[in-house]
Formats: sequence, structure tokens, C-alpha cells
Amino acid sequence: MSIECDDASGPEYSFVLPVFNEERTLPELYARMCELLEKLDGSSEVILVDDGSRDGTLRLMLEIHAEDPRFRVIQFSRNFGHQIAITAGMDMAAGHAVVVMDADLQDPPQVVLEMAKRWREGYDIVYAQRMERQGETWFKRKTAEWFYRLERRLANAEIPENVGDFRLVDRQALDAFKQLRENNRYVRGMFSWIGFKQTSVPFVRAKRFAGRPQYTFMKSLKLAADAMISFSNIPLRIALTVGALVSALSCLYGLDAIFLKITGHTVPGWTSLAVLVSFLGGIQLLVLGVIGEYLGRIYDEAKNRPLYIVSAVHGLPPGHSTAVPRAVISATSHAGKITAKV
Repeated sequence: MSIECDDASGPEYSFVLPVFNEERTLPELYARMCELLEKLDGSSEVILVDDGSRDGTLRLMLEIHAEDPRFRVIQFSRNFGHQIAITAGMDMAAGHAVVVMDADLQDPPQVVLEMAKRWREGYDIVYAQRMERQGETWFKRKTAEWFYRLERRLANAEIPENVGDFRLVDRQALDAFKQLRENNRYVRGMFSWIGFKQTSVPFVRAKRFAGRPQYTFMKSLKLAADAMISFSNIPLRIALTVGALVSALSCLYGLDAIFLKITGHTVPGWTSLAVLVSFLGGIQLLVLGVIGEYLGRIYDEAKNRPLYIVSAVHGLPPGHSTAVPRAVISATSHAGKITAKV
């Protein structure tokens, strides 16, 4: 673990919380975070990233900031997604250690005390590992279990099982992470890929305090696809293997058809031919689809668009950096004063 800055250059802890439509949860979140900040062994800041909320979330966040300057607010110009919101918060965090956690209180704030203790022992990354998932359906738990098993087999990084984005990251590891600016982001996998000294803290993932889960099935499916494609080329190899196998079977079928034609034992009807053509066409589309997923991600990177656009930042101290690669910061407020466009 490396701590190169002193208290004058920034807080000891930065908390990054992506927030999307959490109007009902924010008052309780604020109370629990204040309780946690009082127990920590250093100064802290809390960065709330509004990911294009459509309810009263932003208004409440600004009220919290006005009451407690330790709470900063980053406001996106639209919804850019959970992984991008995490990235934006970490881009602007100034702490020696940065803690990423969800705002729905499924990541219990008190677990951070144990994470901070392990960080003090010399670990660069301390991730929270779920021992139990309360309030989730059988289908959700099973699909998550299958995903983690598949991920461990396919990924080219040692990604721990039952670990989300809830983690504490030392400044040295965070600076390395911030150099990874790919568009389709799988943050937990990226932290596994960069290495450093890592350990886990077990915890029980609580059910949501209020409201509905923001990660729908389709969002979870996209995250799983990002995990598989970003950290493994095995899907391409599987597509190649399936294509080679089907081609071999097609050759054998062709030889058999020629033999039957020569011997005069032709098979009447088009059923077998239609089934074969349909099967081969389906395999070809499957292989092209896998290749297309990889090509689509190459296209995203080639465009080199910003990862996110920030319309406003409230409470950002002058010492915080706003010169962020692949990001647009439209306006920044330092204690109520709006600075020039970056």
C-alpha cells in the first residue's frame, strides 16, 4: 500500500455512490453514512453521482450537500449507466482510499470499518464478498451463481466469486485503474485485472431498503456480456470450434449424399434438405453474432467518444481534478461559484 499525500492534499476516505431514482432511500442513506463517517479514523468525502434520475433524487442530493459539505454531487447530463457512474465518481475522488458502494443500502455501510482495517494492514484492494443475498428471488440467486461459475472458467483474470462493486481501493491501485478507459466497462473485472495486493471481507447483502431494483434482467444480461467479452476470447474460440465441427459434419453428409446418388439410393422429398440448410444457417448466424459482438466493441472504442458528460458538479473543492480523459465536464461549482467549461 502506498500513501503519497498528506491530509492537506485531500481526505483520507472518498466514498463513491452511483444514484439512480433513490428518492425514498436517500434520507436513510444519509443518516447511516453520517454514522459511519463519525467512526472512521480520518476525514471523508462522499461523492453522490446522479445517473440521470427522473424522480426527486437530485433535489434531495442537493439539499444534503447544502446541509453537509462533505457530500458532493456529480450530475450527469443523462443516464450513462451504473458502471460509468462508478467511473465518474472515482475519477473525481481525492481520498487516499476510495470506497465504492451502492446507494440502495444493500451494501451495509458498517462493513467499511472492517475494510478500512484490512487496508491499514497493507492491502491495496479490499472487496466485500457476499455470503448471503437477502431479498432476492430463487431465479436471481441461481442465475448469479451460474454466471460466476462461467465467469471463473472463461475470464483471463482471477475474478472472485460472489463479489460486486462494493470495495475499498488504495490510491495507488486507483491511479492504475483510471488509466483503463474502455467504453464497455466491467469495473469489478478491471480491478481484478490490474492486480495489486487484494483480500476479501465477508458480508451479508441486505435487501433493498425501498423501491425496486434498478438492475433489470436486461441490464444484468448486458453486464454479463461485457464481462465475458471484455475478459475472454473464448467465445470466439467456441464459435470457431462449432463452425469447424459443423463444416466437418456437412462434408460427411455431402459424401454420403454423393454415395447414395451413385448407388441409386436417393432419398425423396425436401424435408432433410430443409432441416440441414436451416441448421447450417442458424450456426452461421450464431457465429456471426459472436464475431459481431466483438466487432461492435472495437467500433465503440474507435469512435473514442467521451465515457460520460457531467452537466454540473456541486461542492467540488478546488484541489479536485476535472481534467479527466474521455469525459466532458460542462461546469463545475466550487462553493457555489461556477468555473469555466473544461
